[in-house]
Amino acid sequence: MSDTTTLPEPKLGNQLGAEFLGTFLLVFGGTGAAVLAATVDHGIGYLGVALAFGLTVVVGAYAFGPVSGGHFNPAVTIGLAAAGRFSWKHVLPYVVAQIVGGIVGSAVLLVIASGRAGFSLSDGFATNGYGAHSPEGYGMLPAFVIEFVLTAVFLYVIIGVTGKRAAAGFAPLAIGLTLALIHLISIPVTNTSVNPARSIAPAIFVGGDALVQLWLFILAPILGAIFAGVTYALVTGERK
Repeated sequence: MSDTTTLPEPKLGNQLGAEFLGTFLLVFGGTGAAVLAATVDHGIGYLGVALAFGLTVVVGAYAFGPVSGGHFNPAVTIGLAAAGRFSWKHVLPYVVAQIVGGIVGSAVLLVIASGRAGFSLSDGFATNGYGAHSPEGYGMLPAFVIEFVLTAVFLYVIIGVTGKRAAAGFAPLAIGLTLALIHLISIPVTNTSVNPARSIAPAIFVGGDALVQLWLFILAPILGAIFAGVTYALVTGERK
């Protein structure tokens, strides 16, 4: 007699709760590192912020991935649906849960960050931007291209490491390391989005140009994710 138990599939409500918590962790941990620890004396800098985002995905995927798949990103959800790996009927609920989780993460971060003398939302609050709001002054076209390309790369990796041919148990590590690499490449350009929920959350608190430029950090990642989802099987020969 086997001593293993087949667990029931999580209900949609449980999956949405997991997506909420995972996206909360991603936004609070990643942007929290940027806001609280990147610019202080002897702070963690770009490298530390990149690692913070990668680590939040690793721990979030291990903690909540078995429940919801560990998307924590509207672009990932849409890209997986385009790849035939996720049901389109659950895309909207997932995206809403992710955006709400990100906003709550930014709200909690704001409560903490505003406790420091001299704190101001005008300093950026880890928002994404281009032109005058790019960390190193990159324009709109480079920002769009890098967000599109790196989100596509992110989806290619996610689809690959969660496929049947991949080694079991290592997907969160590969995905987290990929996100850290993506941040190392693109923080100077856009402060790195590749995730509309991550961009929306701080932007709604900062307002102004952060909201004006938000379209790019919603559109480019989603288009990049769809491109990867549609072309992955064509490139690799793997059936959907």
